[in-house]
Amino acid sequence: MKIKRQKQAKKTLSFYKYNFNFREPFQILIDGTFCQAALKNKIQIKEQMPKYLMGEIQLCTTNCVLKELETLGKELYGARIILQRFQVRRCPHFKSPVPASECLLSMLEETNPHHYFVATQDHKVTAGLKKIPGVPLLYIILNTIVLDKPCQTSLDHVQAVQLGELVSSAQQQSIRSLKEEQGIGQKDGERRGKKRKRKQKHPNPLSCLKKKKKGIPTPPLKKTEQGEKRRRSRHKRQRIHGSDPETINT
Repeated sequence: MKIKRQKQAKKTLSFYKYNFNFREPFQILIDGTFCQAALKNKIQIKEQMPKYLMGEIQLCTTNCVLKELETLGKELYGARIILQRFQVRRCPHFKSPVPASECLLSMLEETNPHHYFVATQDHKVTAGLKKIPGVPLLYIILNTIVLDKPCQTSLDHVQAVQLGELVSSAQQQSIRSLKEEQGIGQKDGERRGKKRKRKQKHPNPLSCLKKKKKGIPTPPLKKTEQGEKRRRSRHKRQRIHGSDPETINT
């Protein structure tokens, strides 16, 4: 059963790596419900999570999750101690904390640009995650950590990208990096900011040509009557003024 679960996790990971550009170390957002379940089932998150995901990981949480555990009292004291050992990521609710479920969903935005995994047992968070493409979900069941299969939203997103209807985040990032290397983005910005000067138009060179003089129409040939021979018309050479006729003939 363990080998089968490992194969399924490997298959799911390859899906997110290929289609959503997930890379190591994997960033895993954890809430209090997941830590409480791990404590109850005697699961060492730091030891078992890297083995299950077959790579380096970064365990992290948010300030809102820690604040919520403080307000819930002594029952979740052990979960709060575990969470305090992880990295605390900055969330937009620093001054006015919100519920943990709302905070985790806000960290993912619309397309999960920071490539977070989410480890939770909260059904409200799980329902919200299935509406966002490219979010791997981790939960605990039967004393084991399980990586959930890709949701239908992620599958539909990948299919739309393959059909050419959308551009994936990995493709967008590669396009931006190529533009920055070639300096195309900066030139486009400069062009948009500056007004284009109109070029001075020059007249058409064909319209500047002199009109050709119409040639003198040639007189029509005289018709000869039957029996008469046609006479040849000889053109006399014009004499040049002051020159001898002998020199002209030569």
